[in-house]
Amino acid sequence: MSKYYYLVAGLPELTLEDSKLSYTVADFRTELYPALSEDDKRLIDLFYLQFDNANVLKLLKDKDAAIDPRGNYSAEELTEYISLLKEGGEVSDRVFPSYLSVFISEYVNLSAEDGFLHEDRLATLYYAYAMKCKNKFVSAWFGFNLVINNVLVALTARKFKMDVAPLIVGDTEVCEALRTSGARDFGLGGEVEWLEQLVKISETEELVEREKKIDRLRWNWMEETTFFDYFTVERLFVFLLQLEMIERWISLDKEKGSQLFRSIIAALKDEVRIPAEFR
Repeated sequence: MSKYYYLVAGLPELTLEDSKLSYTVADFRTELYPALSEDDKRLIDLFYLQFDNANVLKLLKDKDAAIDPRGNYSAEELTEYISLLKEGGEVSDRVFPSYLSVFISEYVNLSAEDGFLHEDRLATLYYAYAMKCKNKFVSAWFGFNLVINNVLVALTARKFKMDVAPLIVGDTEVCEALRTSGARDFGLGGEVEWLEQLVKISETEELVEREKKIDRLRWNWMEETTFFDYFTVERLFVFLLQLEMIERWISLDKEKGSQLFRSIIAALKDEVRIPAEFR
Protein backbone atom coordinates (compact mmCIF):
# COMPACT_ATOMS: atom_id res chain seq x y z
CA MET A 1 0.00 0.00 0.00
CA SER A 2 1.37 3.42 -0.99
CA LYS A 3 1.96 5.98 1.75
CA TYR A 4 1.78 9.69 0.99
CA TYR A 5 3.62 11.34 3.86
CA TYR A 6 4.52 14.63 2.15
CA LEU A 7 1.23 14.96 0.26
CA VAL A 8 -0.95 14.46 3.33
CA ALA A 9 1.30 16.53 5.61
CA GLY A 10 1.02 19.43 3.15
CA LEU A 11 -2.77 19.43 2.91
CA PRO A 12 -4.61 22.35 4.52
CA GLU A 13 -6.87 21.66 7.52
CA LEU A 14 -10.54 21.80 6.53
CA THR A 15 -13.75 22.41 8.46
CA LEU A 16 -17.30 22.40 7.13
CA GLU A 17 -17.63 26.03 8.28
CA ASP A 18 -14.79 27.27 6.02
CA SER A 19 -15.98 30.20 3.91
CA LYS A 20 -12.81 30.56 1.85
CA LEU A 21 -10.57 27.95 0.25
CA SER A 22 -6.96 28.26 -0.82
CA TYR A 23 -7.30 24.93 -2.64
CA THR A 24 -9.89 23.34 -4.93
CA VAL A 25 -10.96 19.94 -6.27
CA ALA A 26 -9.54 21.04 -9.65
CA ASP A 27 -6.18 21.96 -8.04
CA PHE A 28 -5.92 18.46 -6.56
CA ARG A 29 -6.33 16.99 -10.04
CA THR A 30 -3.50 18.99 -11.56
CA GLU A 31 -1.09 19.09 -8.59
CA LEU A 32 -1.43 15.91 -6.49
CA TYR A 33 -3.08 13.33 -8.75
CA PRO A 34 0.05 12.76 -10.93
CA ALA A 35 2.02 11.70 -7.81
CA LEU A 36 -0.35 8.80 -7.00
CA SER A 37 0.19 5.13 -7.84
CA GLU A 38 -1.84 3.75 -10.77
CA ASP A 39 -4.15 1.80 -8.41
CA ASP A 40 -4.76 4.87 -6.27
CA LYS A 41 -5.44 7.02 -9.34
CA ARG A 42 -8.24 4.59 -10.24
CA LEU A 43 -9.72 5.04 -6.75
CA ILE A 44 -9.58 8.83 -6.98
CA ASP A 45 -11.18 8.59 -10.45
CA LEU A 46 -14.28 7.19 -8.70
CA PHE A 47 -14.65 10.53 -6.91
CA TYR A 48 -14.31 12.55 -10.14
CA LEU A 49 -16.81 10.31 -11.96
CA GLN A 50 -19.67 12.22 -10.29
CA PHE A 51 -18.82 15.13 -12.62
CA ASP A 52 -18.62 12.80 -15.65
CA ASN A 53 -22.10 11.48 -14.78
CA ALA A 54 -23.53 15.01 -14.89
CA ASN A 55 -21.59 15.75 -18.09
CA VAL A 56 -22.87 12.62 -19.86
CA LEU A 57 -26.47 13.58 -18.99
CA LYS A 58 -25.89 17.10 -20.32
CA LEU A 59 -24.32 15.91 -23.58
CA LEU A 60 -27.03 13.31 -24.19
CA LYS A 61 -29.61 16.11 -24.01
CA ASP A 62 -27.50 18.65 -25.94
CA LYS A 63 -24.29 17.63 -27.72
CA ASP A 64 -23.00 21.22 -27.58
CA ALA A 65 -23.60 21.69 -23.83
CA ALA A 66 -20.84 23.23 -21.73
CA ILE A 67 -19.51 20.59 -19.34
CA ASP A 68 -17.96 20.65 -15.87
CA PRO A 69 -14.17 20.55 -16.42
CA ARG A 70 -13.66 18.62 -13.16
CA GLY A 71 -14.60 15.28 -14.75
CA ASN A 72 -12.14 12.58 -15.85
CA TYR A 73 -13.10 12.96 -19.52
CA SER A 74 -13.03 15.91 -21.90
CA ALA A 75 -16.11 16.96 -23.90
CA GLU A 76 -14.43 15.54 -27.05
CA GLU A 77 -13.85 12.13 -25.43
CA LEU A 78 -17.40 11.94 -24.06
CA THR A 79 -18.91 13.01 -27.39
CA GLU A 80 -16.85 10.35 -29.20
CA TYR A 81 -17.88 7.57 -26.78
CA ILE A 82 -21.55 8.63 -26.83
CA SER A 83 -21.55 8.66 -30.63
CA LEU A 84 -19.91 5.23 -30.81
CA LEU A 85 -22.33 3.66 -28.30
CA LYS A 86 -25.36 5.25 -30.01
CA GLU A 87 -24.32 3.50 -33.22
CA GLY A 88 -24.25 0.16 -31.42
CA GLY A 89 -20.46 0.08 -31.02
CA GLU A 90 -18.50 -0.75 -27.87
CA VAL A 91 -15.98 1.13 -25.74
CA SER A 92 -13.37 -0.85 -23.82
CA ASP A 93 -13.82 -0.95 -20.02
CA ARG A 94 -10.14 -0.02 -19.79
CA VAL A 95 -10.78 3.45 -21.23
CA PHE A 96 -14.38 4.13 -20.12
CA PRO A 97 -16.33 2.80 -17.09
CA SER A 98 -18.67 -0.05 -18.01
CA TYR A 99 -21.64 1.48 -16.13
CA LEU A 100 -21.50 4.64 -18.28
CA SER A 101 -21.46 2.54 -21.47
CA VAL A 102 -24.49 0.58 -20.18
CA PHE A 103 -26.31 3.80 -19.27
CA ILE A 104 -25.66 5.51 -22.64
CA SER A 105 -26.83 2.40 -24.55
CA GLU A 106 -30.00 2.24 -22.41
CA TYR A 107 -30.63 5.97 -22.78
CA VAL A 108 -30.69 5.65 -26.57
CA ASN A 109 -33.28 2.87 -26.44
CA LEU A 110 -35.60 4.20 -23.74
CA SER A 111 -37.35 7.49 -23.17
CA ALA A 112 -38.35 9.28 -19.98
CA GLU A 113 -41.99 8.68 -20.97
CA ASP A 114 -41.43 4.97 -20.35
CA GLY A 115 -41.19 5.82 -16.66
CA PHE A 116 -37.44 5.59 -17.00
CA LEU A 117 -35.87 8.25 -14.82
CA HIS A 118 -32.43 8.83 -16.27
CA GLU A 119 -30.80 10.46 -13.24
CA ASP A 120 -32.02 7.69 -10.91
CA ARG A 121 -30.90 4.94 -13.27
CA LEU A 122 -27.46 6.51 -13.65
CA ALA A 123 -27.16 6.89 -9.86
CA THR A 124 -28.06 3.19 -9.40
CA LEU A 125 -25.40 2.10 -11.90
CA TYR A 126 -22.77 4.47 -10.46
CA TYR A 127 -23.27 3.35 -6.85
CA ALA A 128 -23.26 -0.34 -7.81
CA TYR A 129 -20.04 0.18 -9.80
CA ALA A 130 -18.29 2.16 -7.04
CA MET A 131 -19.39 -0.19 -4.24
CA LYS A 132 -17.64 -3.07 -6.05
CA CYS A 133 -14.25 -1.39 -5.70
CA LYS A 134 -11.74 -3.34 -3.61
CA ASN A 135 -10.93 -0.48 -1.25
CA LYS A 136 -12.94 -1.05 1.93
CA PHE A 137 -13.38 2.63 2.84
CA VAL A 138 -14.30 3.87 -0.65
CA SER A 139 -16.80 1.03 -1.13
CA ALA A 140 -18.31 1.77 2.31
CA TRP A 141 -18.53 5.51 1.51
CA PHE A 142 -20.68 4.88 -1.55
CA GLY A 143 -22.79 2.37 0.38
CA PHE A 144 -23.26 4.89 3.21
CA ASN A 145 -24.43 7.60 0.79
CA LEU A 146 -26.78 5.24 -1.00
CA VAL A 147 -28.48 4.50 2.35
CA ILE A 148 -28.67 8.20 3.33
CA ASN A 149 -30.25 9.21 0.01
CA ASN A 150 -32.70 6.32 0.02
CA VAL A 151 -33.79 6.77 3.65
CA LEU A 152 -34.45 10.48 3.07
CA VAL A 153 -36.46 9.70 -0.08
CA ALA A 154 -38.44 6.99 1.75
CA LEU A 155 -39.24 9.31 4.69
CA THR A 156 -40.38 12.09 2.33
CA ALA A 157 -42.53 9.65 0.33
CA ARG A 158 -44.20 8.41 3.52
CA LYS A 159 -44.83 11.95 4.69
CA PHE A 160 -46.67 12.77 1.46
CA LYS A 161 -48.38 9.34 1.25
CA MET A 162 -46.55 8.40 -1.96
CA ASP A 163 -45.53 4.90 -3.05
CA VAL A 164 -41.98 4.43 -1.70
CA ALA A 165 -40.88 1.41 -3.78
CA PRO A 166 -40.31 3.00 -7.22
CA LEU A 167 -38.34 5.89 -5.68
CA ILE A 168 -35.63 3.74 -4.06
CA VAL A 169 -32.34 3.49 -5.95
CA GLY A 170 -30.18 0.34 -5.82
CA ASP A 171 -30.40 -3.40 -5.20
CA THR A 172 -29.07 -3.99 -1.68
CA GLU A 173 -30.89 -5.59 1.28
CA VAL A 174 -31.36 -2.14 2.84
CA CYS A 175 -32.94 -0.92 -0.43
CA GLU A 176 -35.34 -3.88 -0.35
CA ALA A 177 -36.32 -3.17 3.28
CA LEU A 178 -37.04 0.47 2.40
CA ARG A 179 -39.24 -0.64 -0.51
CA THR A 180 -41.26 -3.21 1.43
CA SER A 181 -41.28 -2.50 5.19
CA GLY A 182 -44.19 -0.77 6.91
CA ALA A 183 -42.29 -0.42 10.21
CA ARG A 184 -41.52 3.09 11.48
CA ASP A 185 -37.77 2.43 11.11
CA PHE A 186 -38.27 0.23 8.01
CA GLY A 187 -36.99 -2.67 10.12
CA LEU A 188 -33.49 -1.16 9.90
CA GLY A 189 -33.03 0.02 13.51
CA GLY A 190 -30.40 -2.63 14.24
CA GLU A 191 -28.89 -2.51 10.76
CA VAL A 192 -28.26 1.23 10.33
CA GLU A 193 -26.78 2.67 13.54
CA TRP A 194 -27.31 6.34 12.61
CA LEU A 195 -30.89 5.84 11.35
CA GLU A 196 -32.54 7.64 14.30
CA GLN A 197 -30.22 10.60 13.78
CA LEU A 198 -31.19 10.73 10.09
CA VAL A 199 -34.92 10.56 10.94
CA LYS A 200 -34.47 13.57 13.27
CA ILE A 201 -32.55 15.46 10.56
CA SER A 202 -35.32 14.76 8.04
CA GLU A 203 -37.80 16.54 10.34
CA THR A 204 -35.84 19.83 10.05
CA GLU A 205 -38.21 22.18 8.23
CA GLU A 206 -35.61 24.64 6.91
CA LEU A 207 -34.05 23.07 3.80
CA VAL A 208 -30.61 24.69 3.98
CA GLU A 209 -30.27 23.80 7.66
CA ARG A 210 -31.35 20.21 6.93
CA GLU A 211 -28.79 19.92 4.11
CA LYS A 212 -26.05 21.23 6.41
CA LYS A 213 -26.96 18.64 9.07
CA ILE A 214 -26.80 15.85 6.48
CA ASP A 215 -23.35 17.03 5.40
CA ARG A 216 -22.30 17.18 9.07
CA LEU A 217 -23.39 13.52 9.44
CA ARG A 218 -21.35 12.62 6.33
CA TRP A 219 -18.34 14.60 7.56
CA ASN A 220 -18.35 12.93 10.99
CA TRP A 221 -18.79 9.47 9.45
CA MET A 222 -15.76 9.82 7.17
CA GLU A 223 -13.61 11.29 9.95
CA GLU A 224 -14.48 8.40 12.28
CA THR A 225 -14.11 5.73 9.59
CA THR A 226 -10.63 6.91 8.54
CA PHE A 227 -9.42 7.84 12.03
CA PHE A 228 -6.42 5.48 11.81
CA ASP A 229 -5.63 6.18 8.14
CA TYR A 230 -2.84 8.73 8.45
CA PHE A 231 -0.92 8.92 5.17
CA THR A 232 -2.97 6.66 2.92
CA VAL A 233 -5.08 7.14 -0.20
CA GLU A 234 -8.17 7.01 2.06
CA ARG A 235 -7.04 10.23 3.73
CA LEU A 236 -6.66 11.84 0.28
CA PHE A 237 -10.12 10.59 -0.73
CA VAL A 238 -11.62 12.12 2.43
CA PHE A 239 -9.80 15.40 1.75
CA LEU A 240 -11.38 15.53 -1.73
CA LEU A 241 -14.86 14.72 -0.41
CA GLN A 242 -14.59 17.43 2.24
CA LEU A 243 -13.15 19.93 -0.22
CA GLU A 244 -16.04 19.37 -2.63
CA MET A 245 -18.54 19.72 0.21
CA ILE A 246 -17.07 23.10 1.26
CA GLU A 247 -16.90 24.29 -2.38
CA ARG A 248 -20.59 23.50 -2.75
CA TRP A 249 -21.50 25.43 0.41
CA ILE A 250 -19.41 28.45 -0.59
CA SER A 251 -21.13 28.58 -4.00
CA LEU A 252 -24.55 28.12 -2.35
CA ASP A 253 -23.83 30.93 0.12
CA LYS A 254 -22.69 33.16 -2.76
CA GLU A 255 -25.89 32.35 -4.61
CA LYS A 256 -27.98 33.07 -1.53
CA GLY A 257 -26.08 36.32 -0.97
CA SER A 258 -26.57 37.36 -4.57
CA GLN A 259 -30.32 36.50 -4.45
CA LEU A 260 -30.68 38.51 -1.25
CA PHE A 261 -28.82 41.43 -2.85
CA ARG A 262 -31.09 41.27 -5.94
CA SER A 263 -34.23 41.22 -3.78
CA ILE A 264 -33.00 44.25 -1.75
CA ILE A 265 -32.27 46.16 -4.99
CA ALA A 266 -35.71 45.18 -6.38
CA ALA A 267 -37.39 46.38 -3.16
CA LEU A 268 -35.49 49.68 -3.31
CA LYS A 269 -36.47 50.18 -6.95
CA ASP A 270 -40.14 49.53 -6.06
CA GLU A 271 -39.85 52.02 -3.24
CA VAL A 272 -38.39 54.65 -5.58
CA ARG A 273 -41.21 54.12 -8.08
CA ILE A 274 -43.95 54.77 -5.49
CA PRO A 275 -44.90 58.47 -5.46
CA ALA A 276 -44.18 60.14 -2.12
CA GLU A 277 -47.84 60.90 -1.37
CA PHE A 278 -48.68 57.18 -1.39
CA ARG A 279 -45.82 56.11 0.88
